[in-house]
Amino acid sequence: MGATAESPIVQVRDVDKSFGRLRVLDHVTLEIGRGEVVAVIGPSGSGKTTFLRCLNRLETITRGEIRFRGQVMQRKLPGEPTVELSGEALRRLRMDIGIVFQQYNLFPHLSALQNVTLAPVHVRKVSPVEARTGAEALLGKVGLADKAEYLPAQLSGGQQQRVAIARALAMDPHLMLFDEITSALDPEMTAEVLEVLRGLAGEGMTMVVVTHEMGFARSVANRAVLMVGGRIVEEGPPDQLFGAPRSERTRAFLQAVLRA
Repeated sequence: MGATAESPIVQVRDVDKSFGRLRVLDHVTLEIGRGEVVAVIGPSGSGKTTFLRCLNRLETITRGEIRFRGQVMQRKLPGEPTVELSGEALRRLRMDIGIVFQQYNLFPHLSALQNVTLAPVHVRKVSPVEARTGAEALLGKVGLADKAEYLPAQLSGGQQQRVAIARALAMDPHLMLFDEITSALDPEMTAEVLEVLRGLAGEGMTMVVVTHEMGFARSVANRAVLMVGGRIVEEGPPDQLFGAPRSERTRAFLQAVLRA
């Protein structure tokens, strides 16, 4: 499950992101290895979601550089050529990065199976028969083989979130981003969704998981990253970060979260 000796799949260098006068990301630097599971934790408003959106180029950075699989997606640094992928180059790169949000964003008039097959057919130009076969396998992977023909309104929140995960996986991404995907779910549904992520981690999927689930972050992630005020305050193996944090800010955050 760990990262290999290959070059990192994601390289983030000195990234800032501002909305007007509000700086949301502040000199963020991070590398993510292939097959690595990185849990991003921190208080609300610390820039975690914006960080994910920059990785997928849903947001443009104000300063810095982001590379994916060695290719520069965005670069805005003094003395270096500015790069801002757009058009077909950006579309191709985005196909390799799956992202799942807290909101399921399923098409309500389509069945679970149809939601999963839509993008492979229309974006990757996979044949409908091949897409259906793949979608059925993915719905089985997330424990919903028997719900393929159900509409989203007929599914629980946890089931809808698992369909959303299957939909992202249907594009055969190299990287998966998860943004607080269990925050709207009750404990039982949360456990269902996290079990899917554990399975993906076991298969070697590279994942960046923004989460408030400290148990998941500690037991599944290769590395935990604490963000506060747009900065990475501390990062390291989960046992070290949770068991022997170096930063006083990390200790204060963990005490507050674990006491809640």
